[in-house]
Amino acid sequence: MAKSKLLDQVRTEIRRRNYSYNTEKSYCSWIVRYVRYHKLTHPLDLEGGDIVQFLNHLANNRNVAASTQNQALCALVFLYEHILKKPVEELRSLQRAKKPKRLPVVLEENEVKAILGNLSGISHLVSGLLYGSGLRASEAMRIRIADLDFNYKQLTVRRGKGNADRVTMLPESLIPELKEHIHKVRLLHKSDLEKGFGQTILPKALHVKYPNANKEFQWQYLFPSKLRRKDPRSGVIHRYHMDSSKIRADVKQSVRKLDIHKHVTLHTFRHSFATHLLNKGYDIRTVQDLLGHKSLKTTSIYLHVLNRGGKGVKSPLDP
Repeated sequence: MAKSKLLDQVRTEIRRRNYSYNTEKSYCSWIVRYVRYHKLTHPLDLEGGDIVQFLNHLANNRNVAASTQNQALCALVFLYEHILKKPVEELRSLQRAKKPKRLPVVLEENEVKAILGNLSGISHLVSGLLYGSGLRASEAMRIRIADLDFNYKQLTVRRGKGNADRVTMLPESLIPELKEHIHKVRLLHKSDLEKGFGQTILPKALHVKYPNANKEFQWQYLFPSKLRRKDPRSGVIHRYHMDSSKIRADVKQSVRKLDIHKHVTLHTFRHSFATHLLNKGYDIRTVQDLLGHKSLKTTSIYLHVLNRGGKGVKSPLDP
């Protein structure tokens, strides 16, 4: 069985399961690296010990992060169990690499306002949504026009982490800016339609339910790319959502300009959203729902940031 045919089988199965394109690229990449590590030996001719050897190589020789090790493990489990139909006992008993437990970096409210005040345009709008709605950067990029509800001031997050949907608040202060931005996106979409483009890629469920909806404005991305590209799966030329790299760079520049001595990323806005809500007295389960956490334990880390966890005692030095 040729390696290309094997990868085709992997892609077909991933798409059948409706996994994301990023997962598809990641799994295929790890399978290629695994085969190359074993000098192009077909995976069927390799045993459990060979798999463990590759994973140990990543940990000990390449010194990759725990999350990267786990990603490689998931790709190989998928390959052997779902493609080759050859479950490997060593993979079942192999323990996942543990991620180091670190408290999230959280900004003060005045620091958030200062950073946002130094941003403009789409960078300001996206960063405002990350903090004001508690979004992950990838969730903000995937927002479609139909996900916004200005009447109820809420935002629907589609296919978040764990492939789950949730509803969170839409900051009222961003609504005028959002409406102005949507007007610009509408003009761009109209221009694309006039040139014979304007299609978007819908999730499989929506594509089946609404087969002619791919040109409707409501299904377009809120933050479309400047360029039209061919979708690697369907071959359709469309505007995917923009990349977040420009926003990351603008936020980094703003933090540097303000001389804030914290490691601030786009995800820091989400951490700050949760911490500030808890600090204002909102119930932790409400915050859990807004963040889309499956486990309350995940949300409770922000109590420790506030020093209100089980060990949040007051210093005897303080009055």
